[in-house]
Amino acid sequence: MLTRQRSALLLPLTGFLLVFFVVPLVWLLSLAVREAEVPRALPRTLTVLQSWQPGQALPASLFPGFAQDLTEARAASTLADAARRLNYEVNGVRSTLMRAAREVSSAPADTAFNQDFFATVDPALASPEFFAAVRRANGPFSAYYLLAAFDLTRNAKGEIEHATEANRIYIDVLLRTLGISASVTILCLLLGFPVALLLTQVTEKTADWLMILVLLPFWTSLLVRTAAWVVVLQKEGMVNGLLMRLGLIAEPLTLIYNRTGVLIAMTHVLLPFMILPLYSVLKGIPPHYMRAAASLGARPVTAFFRVYLPMAAPAIVAGSLMVFILAMGYYITPALVGGGADQMLSYFVATYTTDTGNWGLASALGLMMLATTILLYAVAHKVSGGRALSMG
Repeated sequence: MLTRQRSALLLPLTGFLLVFFVVPLVWLLSLAVREAEVPRALPRTLTVLQSWQPGQALPASLFPGFAQDLTEARAASTLADAARRLNYEVNGVRSTLMRAAREVSSAPADTAFNQDFFATVDPALASPEFFAAVRRANGPFSAYYLLAAFDLTRNAKGEIEHATEANRIYIDVLLRTLGISASVTILCLLLGFPVALLLTQVTEKTADWLMILVLLPFWTSLLVRTAAWVVVLQKEGMVNGLLMRLGLIAEPLTLIYNRTGVLIAMTHVLLPFMILPLYSVLKGIPPHYMRAAASLGARPVTAFFRVYLPMAAPAIVAGSLMVFILAMGYYITPALVGGGADQMLSYFVATYTTDTGNWGLASALGLMMLATTILLYAVAHKVSGGRALSMG
């Protein structure tokens, strides 16, 4: 009976997570493989194309149905979505399709909608390449967005090949994201470990004041903290001013709108997420272990690496994993203090959802980030001997 009551207490939280986290996440990720725009707008065209193969002549029965699909899709306001989807594969076809729909709707009743008619509107609409793209967009599922996220595409024959050089950007962006996240994680570990160690060595009152300083950034908005670094790191900012007064530099350094600014700002924001897990474990390591190692003849450095550090390994793994995962999804900080070559994968996800409306590619890139994070977590969990979830 008591077990049932305890289980009932979890129902509100479970329902909240299911409705507001799991369901939206699954729905968003499903957009990476769903193909609904073209089948909804061009059903007759796709029916004819089922028996057509790229390389063959376009069937004459294709174009009357295509004309009727354009008319009905324009009236039902579904043509714009289909045109945007096809424009990803056939550049410039979006405006062409909209113009063709207007031409078909205004054509006289005795007009013959054939290949010549659409070639007059635009030769692309009468080409096998265009209808091959239409055929590939036949739902309900497609790997188009997933392939695009990995810089791959399908040729006219449907074979997978590398995208053109100008369109190969996402693998480089993923590697850049991993590199920046790893650099921030290392910096946070180098700066955070001594602070966490100091917190375990000082008196309780001093530790409380130091902990307040560690938690102080949480009391300020992320946007405000990032904007403050823009002021501090600019050429006329405090850092350059101080270095020039000390005579360490002759002219201001470029510390903003580049990788340096991104690393400094992200390290500042994420440092508490490294210190807290470290401190929670380090404070539980008995100090007499180090004294025992010293009494057995171990030097301080040897005792630290052979005794202290292995016991701190779960905290190092947990803190590093937390910082790395948070850094992977950062958007505001690189957008404000980074340059064009420092934007991370989350920037492109935000751009495709808010600016261009390409939800399919945004979902595919998000799925790429999720898969990468899970893979890295699995590796960290194995390397740590199954202690990646535990900090004790």
